[in-house]
Amino acid sequence: MPLLGLYAMNGGEGPNSYAQNSSYQRGVVDAAKPIIEEEIATKLDVGHVFSTHVKPFRIADFGCSTGHNSFPAMQIITESVQKKFRSETSQIPDFQVLFNDQVFNDFNTLFRSIPPQKNYHAAAVAGSFHERLLPKASLDFAYCSCALNWISEVPKAVRDDTSPAWNKGRVHYTGAVQEVFEAYSNRYANDIGSFLEARAEELVSGGLMTLLVPAAPCFEHSETFYTTQSELELIGSCLVDMAKKGLIGEEKVDTFNFPLYFTIPQELKAIIERSNSFSIERMEILNNPGKCTLRSADARATYLRATCEGLLKNHFGSEVMDELFDRYTKKIAASPLFLDPDNEKSIIILVILKRKAE
Repeated sequence: MPLLGLYAMNGGEGPNSYAQNSSYQRGVVDAAKPIIEEEIATKLDVGHVFSTHVKPFRIADFGCSTGHNSFPAMQIITESVQKKFRSETSQIPDFQVLFNDQVFNDFNTLFRSIPPQKNYHAAAVAGSFHERLLPKASLDFAYCSCALNWISEVPKAVRDDTSPAWNKGRVHYTGAVQEVFEAYSNRYANDIGSFLEARAEELVSGGLMTLLVPAAPCFEHSETFYTTQSELELIGSCLVDMAKKGLIGEEKVDTFNFPLYFTIPQELKAIIERSNSFSIERMEILNNPGKCTLRSADARATYLRATCEGLLKNHFGSEVMDELFDRYTKKIAASPLFLDPDNEKSIIILVILKRKAE
């Protein structure tokens, strides 16, 4: 199983690109806007910026993809910070935004798409956000939206055919034995811990961090609603069907698992609280921001293709992608469960964290 850094969201601006199929993620940004503005106005400490000499106010977006949903978020943040400075000082600093994603991310599309009227200097920082990326205490505001459901790698036990957690015939922990779920859960806890540790080094004391985390309301599954995990299970069934027809090797299916984990609010809060570097300023579930954005089978298929095709292509090859997503589209269309937005129970957890003073 390849590490997360060996693929990225679909680049460019074509019909299967992330740029054209991320309306759900844009809905998350819009839903979070008033909360981000309020928290910056009431919680951000701006005194350190002019404590010795004027320095840039640095913002980083961890997991920016090709930027189409990052740019609105950066506008919200920079304008809110400007308003905060105006209320407390006559000086406004320069802004620098650092766009981070995996090394295979399409940064060319991102920089071609940057709004011409932006009020910040832009730079790219390539690498995994599960590790340290920036100098110590160099960052004033950290942001991460719809990215912390990706773990750094599929748990080793899930890939080991001698382990009780070997996930033969499945591509995710959904519906798998308890050992598989526990392996994913432990990997997630370790990865979020590493993410928080890295950001604690990079953020100044009093710096803020906004996390918008794809999650599930609970770990139980019901036939009356679905979450993103259900869709991963559905694409897994398509892969099994293709293996039975000899279109792909059975071993290929047995050795593939999605490096995705969907936490629940209680679990995420417990992980954050184990970090001694941050205080939780606010934590809540957003009203479902994208409930009505993916009403058709085609829309749901292209959405998943935009986010996961790179991973699937890396393992199964590009020549079977059209067949795979055609089968997936037909299975979605055949299920009334997936086409009724009222059955969608995936959630977004919004978390505002503040770097404690050292």
